[in-house]
Amino acid sequence: MNDSRNFNLVKMKNYLLKYLFRNKTTILLAGLMVFFVLPFTSCGIYTMNDVSINYDSVKTIKLFTIENKASYVNPQLSPKLYEKLSQKFVNSTKLTRTNNDDAHYQITATITGYNPSQTVGISAQQATTNRLTVSVHVVLKKTLENKSEEFDVSRSADFSANLSLQQAEGQLLDELVRNLTDEIFNHIFSNW
Repeated sequence: MNDSRNFNLVKMKNYLLKYLFRNKTTILLAGLMVFFVLPFTSCGIYTMNDVSINYDSVKTIKLFTIENKASYVNPQLSPKLYEKLSQKFVNSTKLTRTNNDDAHYQITATITGYNPSQTVGISAQQATTNRLTVSVHVVLKKTLENKSEEFDVSRSADFSANLSLQQAEGQLLDELVRNLTDEIFNHIFSNW
């Protein structure tokens, strides 16, 4: 459906370029039409920031509690990631959040890694920067299609080697959660 729509838009653009751009007034009118009319045309698929959802069939989403199975457990990570994902689904889609087991999209996530490491810049035999990497395994079940998809996301953030992990967590956690949320959301709704 998108291919035929894109083909029709290309045909329309070529027609406008060929026949309507004869003087400045028609150029202005055609430009206004392109900018004000075309964005409002739709064929049942909602697209915003490359988010593609067929709202005629997909209406509900369920996010299960996020488990933390990393070897080091930050007790704030799982609830923050759950809350941020929930907000993203509500604010960026028209899907209704539900706790019913028949939700059209069911998302299960597990934090599988929470790993600090030494990284960049060795000065006098001492690392000057450390890195914290968080990994999440996600399972997306599309009940209407009776299919499941699994994928992993991972995000890292650097921090000064002068800080302890506990000191750095306070600074890095919100950034890591925001980046993980965006990556999970984009994978689910942007057909990566």
